[in-house]
Amino acid sequence: MNNILMLFIFVPILTGILLALNLLLAPKQPYEAKVSAYECGFSPVYGQTRNVFYINFYIVAMLFLVFDLEILLLFPIAVTLYNVSIFGFSIALIFFIVLTIGFVLEIGSGAISMASSNPKN
Repeated sequence: MNNILMLFIFVPILTGILLALNLLLAPKQPYEAKVSAYECGFSPVYGQTRNVFYINFYIVAMLFLVFDLEILLLFPIAVTLYNVSIFGFSIALIFFIVLTIGFVLEIGSGAISMASSNPKN
């Protein structure tokens, strides 16, 4: 059987069958704590909300992951630089330059400035 045919026909059919079996056979025993707003079993305390979460922390975490993956992708090039010749080196250099330009734009736009994230100042 062709792989594409398997991908577009067999996989959706198998997914539908497994979802139907889950709906039919899964135990449904809801109770008050399970269907409450918090699944920990405690009732919410009104008037005591959580602190505001600033999106800058999320942006810094995403940038860390991007640049961590950049190091991960540049390490094999550095190890096999003799085998990849000047073409591989130029591709790695272009990759590094594009990510560096993106990082400079992030700094320039102020997206990762932690000092301006607190509206109380």
